[in-house]
Amino acid sequence: MTAMRLSRRTMLKASAGLVIALQLPLPGRAEAAAGDAPAAPIAPNAFVRIGADDTVTVLVKHIEFGQGPFTGLSTLVAEELDADWSQMRAEHALADAALYKNLAFGVQGTGGSTAIANSYIQMRQAGAAARAMLVQAAATRWSVPAAEITVERGVLRHASGRQGRFGEFAEAAARLPVPQSVTLKDPSAFTLIGRDDGSMHKLDTPGKTNGTAQFTLDIMTPGMLTVLVARPPRFGATLTSFDDAAARAVNGVVEVKQIPSGVAIYANGTWPALKARAALAAVWDESKAEMRSTATMIEEYRALAKTPGTLAASHGDAAAAFAGGGWVIEAEYVFPYLAHAPMEPMDGYLEWDGQTARARFGSQLQTLDHATIAKVLGLPQEKVVVETLLGGGSFGRRAQGDAQFAAELAQAAKAIGPNRPVKLVWTREDDLAGGYYRSIFVHRLKGVVQDGRITGWSNTIVGQSLAVGTPFESVMVKDGVDATSVEGAREIPYDIANFHCDLHTVTSPVPVLWWRSVGHSHTGYAVECFIDELLEATGQDPVEGRLALMGSQPRLAGALRAVAQAANWSGGAVANGRARGVAAVESFGSFVAQIAEVSAGPEGPKVHKVWCAVDCGVAVNPDVIRSQIEGGIGYGLGHVLYAELDLNGGVPVQTNFDSYRSLRIHEMPEVEVVIVPSAEPPTGVGEPGVPPVGPAVANAMAKLGMGRPSRLPMVRGMV
Repeated sequence: MTAMRLSRRTMLKASAGLVIALQLPLPGRAEAAAGDAPAAPIAPNAFVRIGADDTVTVLVKHIEFGQGPFTGLSTLVAEELDADWSQMRAEHALADAALYKNLAFGVQGTGGSTAIANSYIQMRQAGAAARAMLVQAAATRWSVPAAEITVERGVLRHASGRQGRFGEFAEAAARLPVPQSVTLKDPSAFTLIGRDDGSMHKLDTPGKTNGTAQFTLDIMTPGMLTVLVARPPRFGATLTSFDDAAARAVNGVVEVKQIPSGVAIYANGTWPALKARAALAAVWDESKAEMRSTATMIEEYRALAKTPGTLAASHGDAAAAFAGGGWVIEAEYVFPYLAHAPMEPMDGYLEWDGQTARARFGSQLQTLDHATIAKVLGLPQEKVVVETLLGGGSFGRRAQGDAQFAAELAQAAKAIGPNRPVKLVWTREDDLAGGYYRSIFVHRLKGVVQDGRITGWSNTIVGQSLAVGTPFESVMVKDGVDATSVEGAREIPYDIANFHCDLHTVTSPVPVLWWRSVGHSHTGYAVECFIDELLEATGQDPVEGRLALMGSQPRLAGALRAVAQAANWSGGAVANGRARGVAAVESFGSFVAQIAEVSAGPEGPKVHKVWCAVDCGVAVNPDVIRSQIEGGIGYGLGHVLYAELDLNGGVPVQTNFDSYRSLRIHEMPEVEVVIVPSAEPPTGVGEPGVPPVGPAVANAMAKLGMGRPSRLPMVRGMV
C-alpha cells in the first residue's frame, strides 16, 4: 500500500509528486457539454483532465514516438481511477520542468527507458486522487458516505441505486480540496495493469492509421517558410563565404541567410529550397575539421586499446591472475559509427513575434530545447511555449544533449525576423550525414582459464564520450570515465574473482549521441561473445556455465532459465544446418536473455528465430512490452548484420537507405517473447531488447564454424 501526502502549496512545487486539475465546462457552456461538442477546460492542468463528455485525458510528459508512453501512463491513471479504457485519451504535456520533470533526470525528457519506471507511482497517485475527488463529489450530491460508493469502469454507484459517470461530477469535484492522502491499489486488485487480452489498444494507433495524428511535417500555416540549411561536408568545418545568386534565382525562394550552422534557404516549399541549396556556392574552412577516414580512426583506436587506460573498475588482482599460469585467451571487437536513422528525420516548426514564441516538434529533451530556444531568441523562458508532437521514431536521435537542433530552429527563425513562421526540415541525407552517431568503439579483452574455471578478466575500451561538453557531463563523467562508455562492461553479471576494466576517451569533431541501448549496444556484444568463448574453453554449456557464474544476479539468471526453457535448449549444437547461440544482458534495470537460431546464408548468417525472456518488473502493458522487444530485436539485428557509417577523408559515405543497409522485412526472424512474472517496480523495455541479439547470433555462428565476428557489421566484418 502506498500513501500520498499533498497540499495545495506542494502541488505547485517542482518537487511535487502529483499535480491534478480536472477539465470542466466553461461557465454557461453546460449545453455544449451535454451536446455534440465537449466543453473546453477553464484552466491549465497537469496530469489528468476529466471532461464533461466523460473522457479522461492524460497529459503525458514523455514524447510518444512509438514506444508506448501514451498507452502506458494512461493505463496507470485508468487503473487507480477505475476508468473504462474506452474513456481514455492522451496528449503531450507542454514543456514545463516544474510540473513534468522526469523524476530520474531532474529535467523534462525521455530516455534511458525511464518513462514507465519514473512515472509508475506518480501517475497512479494522479488517478487515485482524481477518483477520490469524484467519489466525494458524488457522495455530497447523493448525501451518502463516500465509503459506500463504488467505482467500476467509469461508473460511480451506490447501493441505493444511484449511479453516474465521471463527467457528471467533474465540475463539483474540481471545487474540492485535493485529498491529503490516497491509498493505491494492491496489485492483486489490478484490472488494467497487466491485462493481456487484446482489449487495450494503443491510444496513439487510431490517429496514426486514419491520418489524424499530426507530425511536424504535417504543419502548414499561413505565410510559413520551409527552411533547409547548407552545412559543411566535414564535421568541424565552418563557413568562409558563399555566393547565393543562383540560389536566389530559383522560383519560390524568399531569402538566403547565414546562420551559425551554415546557410539557411527560405522558400515557399521543400522543392524550391532543395533546388536552391544545390545551386548555392559555399566555401568552408576545414582547418579544424575531421579529415580522417574511419579506417584510420579504427586503427588508431586499436593501437590505443593495447595500452592502459583510465581505471573504470577493478576487483581482485587481474594482473596476478594472468601471470599465474593457465590458458590466456584474447579477443578484440570493433564497432563502427552508427546512425539512428528514424523514419522521420529531424524537423521543427517555430513562430515568434519578437515578444513571444511557440515551437512545435518532436522534442525528446524538452527542458534543454525550451531553454535553448529562449536563449537564442533573447526571450524569458516563460514567453516561449514548446509543444511536443508525435515523433516518427528516434532511438536517441531527438535527445541531443547540446540541443543543436533546437538551436538551429531558433537561429533560422531569428535570422528571417519575427512574424515569419518557419519549418526547418532535414532530409534523409542531411540526417545520415549530420553526425550525432553512436561512437566507434574498440574493446580489447583478455581472460584466463585455469582448472576449468575463468580466473581473470580484463577489458580495455576506446571510444568517444557522449557526455563531455554537454549539461550531463558533471553527472555522467566521474574521475575521467564516462559511465555510458563502460556501462555493462565495468559491472559484468559474472562472478569472476580477478577483474579489470579501463577506458580511453578519444576526441573528434564528429558529434556522437546516445543510440538505442547506449553503451550496452557495444558492451553487450563484447562481454557476451567473450564469456561464450571462455566457457567454450572450459568445456561448459553456454547456458549452464553462465548460470554458474550468476550467483549475484538472480533476476538475470531467471530470465536465462526462462528463455532456455522456451527454446528447449539442449546445448545449441548444429542440427539440420542450424545452430543456436545465447546471450544475457541487464540494461536500464531490465533483465533480458535471448537465444538465436542461425544458419549460414549466402551473405553471412541467416537468423530464423529468436527466443527472448524479459524481466522488467511489473508488466504494465504486456502487448507493448512484446512490441518493444520485437522491435528492439529487429533494430539490433539489422545494425549488427549490415549497418555502419563510414567517413572517407572525413566525409560521410552512407547518406540514404540504399547504402545505410537495414533489416528487410523478409529478413526479420520469428520472435517469441516470454515476460517473466515479477512484482518488482517496472523498468524499461524500449532499449533492453537490442543488446543481446548480436552476441546471440555471433555465438551461434561460432558453433557453425563461421567464427564470432570481431568487427561489425557482420556481413562485411565476418572472420
